[in-house]
Amino acid sequence: MTGFTSLPDLAVRTLGGSVVAASDESFAEKENLLNPWEPAFRPETFGPKGQLYDGWETARRRTPGHDWALIRLGLPGQIHGIVIDTAWFKGNYPPHASVEACFAEGYPAPAELEAADWTEIVPKTSLKGDTAHTRPTTESERVFTHVRLNMFPDGGIARLRVHGRAVPNPAYLTGLTVDLAALENGARVLDCSDRFYSSPDNMLFPGLARTQAEGWETARRRDTGNDWAEIALAAPGTIELAELDTTNLKFNAPAEARLTATTPQGDHTVILQRTRLQPDTRHRYRLKTPEVAKVRLDIYPDGGLARLRLWGPLKPEVEQALTTHWNTHTRQ
Repeated sequence: MTGFTSLPDLAVRTLGGSVVAASDESFAEKENLLNPWEPAFRPETFGPKGQLYDGWETARRRTPGHDWALIRLGLPGQIHGIVIDTAWFKGNYPPHASVEACFAEGYPAPAELEAADWTEIVPKTSLKGDTAHTRPTTESERVFTHVRLNMFPDGGIARLRVHGRAVPNPAYLTGLTVDLAALENGARVLDCSDRFYSSPDNMLFPGLARTQAEGWETARRRDTGNDWAEIALAAPGTIELAELDTTNLKFNAPAEARLTATTPQGDHTVILQRTRLQPDTRHRYRLKTPEVAKVRLDIYPDGGLARLRLWGPLKPEVEQALTTHWNTHTRQ
């Protein structure tokens, strides 16, 4: 992955995204738009409404207007790019689509979002059948909570991906001990050695991994090196508890792991010495660290990790900076 597609999909179902309303879903359900897996297709597989599609498909429109789907992002954030994927829709894809976005406080119902301040972030663009269309957004600084996918006039779209940077609401961070490595709190993977089987972003997802596919897994190394991932924390903080979870990784867990911290001043210090790991196990370690801005996870020699959790408090000045950033980018 390159460019904005290397950023997390803020709308994917596993991060809590939801298609809360749609103008029509006569042939295939709107919820399919946010499925985390690649679109699948089995030809000549018919149900009561026709050929089954792993996507969203509307009826043939016989009236003016166009079809739309309203999506609540799993994580609010700054949207850098959109992928509109018409995989397997070859004679029934929409010729055009656009995407709008808005920021809404609280938990509004679909009808209440009609009065929101909607901003077009992907102008009306031509589509092809059976193609993943990548489009950068025209607004990547503002924080959004919802997007609206418009297709003109009707047809089928398999997936919508909304790539960007999660921006946490400070109301859920200030005054609390928080997971500084959580994607939903604003942490992100900066770089890694290998993402052959799955992305290291998966380690930072909420909840527990249900299968080994929902964690980070690397290819088998055939050299003398080791795999690693570098994570920017949600905000600088002191780490008091580290969790390295190899749940579901029974024959491909790393043999050992190490954590190295980078302070806001750029100094490096090992906060968890190279430590043996067990397969299919949640490992927990009490730590006492200086203020940390980034962490490098080294695994030896390769393998996978289901989840990485780094728990700790934030300083008052960091909490204030998060609040200022949130207010600046949600009230433009």
